[in-house]
Amino acid sequence: MGSTRLPAKVLLPLCGTTVLEVMLHRLSHFHSHIIIATTNDGSEKDIIEVCKRMNVQYYQGDTENVLARYYEAAVAFGAKSKDTIVRLTSDCPLMDQNILAQMLERFGSSSWDYYSNIFQRTFPRGLDIEIFVFNTLERAFNGAVTTFEKEHVTTYIHTTHADEFSIGSFTDSDDHSKYRLTLDEQADYDAIQAVYKQFACRLDFTYDELLEVLHKNPQIYDMNVHVEQKKQ
Repeated sequence: MGSTRLPAKVLLPLCGTTVLEVMLHRLSHFHSHIIIATTNDGSEKDIIEVCKRMNVQYYQGDTENVLARYYEAAVAFGAKSKDTIVRLTSDCPLMDQNILAQMLERFGSSSWDYYSNIFQRTFPRGLDIEIFVFNTLERAFNGAVTTFEKEHVTTYIHTTHADEFSIGSFTDSDDHSKYRLTLDEQADYDAIQAVYKQFACRLDFTYDELLEVLHKNPQIYDMNVHVEQKKQ
């Protein structure tokens, strides 16, 4: 809600509802497991209304120390040492639950502490998934000392103390990392709206269908090229 580049971005209108609600619809297979880890600074009122309307669980925690918010949310909902936790950011309304299901299956048969599709990136930005067990989160919570580690939930795990964890990467056979489908600026919003327009606001399209739309409509990608260039 407090985004400076695109204020209240997760509640922007999309397909007759909001960005957050579209994302929740696209994660319908996991509905009963979703917890919205929101803030406690007073800006979260409308987020909580969405949660109540959609019967989604939520937790209100520290605005700046997002690592603590995640940890406390897990504790509040009874997480045990080996329970699996998935981190998804709420500005990704093109998230694909089938990719998540594949990653969860592989994570469940592995011994990794942390598993993601964001470092050896082959998926578009905006389909970012991180998976770890509660014990890994707890180690990060107890060990984090810098503001940077506390602001970014998994930095302690995959960056500053990566040598202390077993880390795995989920990749696709083809590289589509050039596409930017996350929501940070107005150009992102325009591109995401353009994607949904191609689907006539159907919310259950697959990743393959999404790629087909992006390939056939390069102007959608062009909307976001300048955003990446501007940040460099």
